[in-house]
Amino acid sequence: MTGRRARLFGRNPAASPSAAGQMGQQAADAAAVPLTEAERAAVPAPVPVAALTIDALGRKCPIPIIMLAEQIRDVPLGAVVAVLADDPAAYTDIPSWCTMKAHEFAGHQELPAGGWALYIRRCL
Repeated sequence: MTGRRARLFGRNPAASPSAAGQMGQQAADAAAVPLTEAERAAVPAPVPVAALTIDALGRKCPIPIIMLAEQIRDVPLGAVVAVLADDPAAYTDIPSWCTMKAHEFAGHQELPAGGWALYIRRCL
């Protein structure tokens, strides 16, 4: 798995043999073990600052992706767009759309009222 795909899907890349010699065998073994759900929940990822927020709560697929595709051109390159969505299809489709359109899926955060804030960094 490439480094970019590993970041998109939240997986830790395996340590390289040269890095294992530098970090020590024990540290290399610990780096190769993926985090459990409890460990991920204990260390929340930093939330990116969004230049644009798209409210797609209550809208079914493909409307959140259509709204994102129409409005992502309104932000500068490198800026982050937050899409608020509660449709389970959007939770899986938006990261896939980012891969197809060469944008970076910068993470997600659960919303207290249900749904997610999905963060996309504009690359093209």
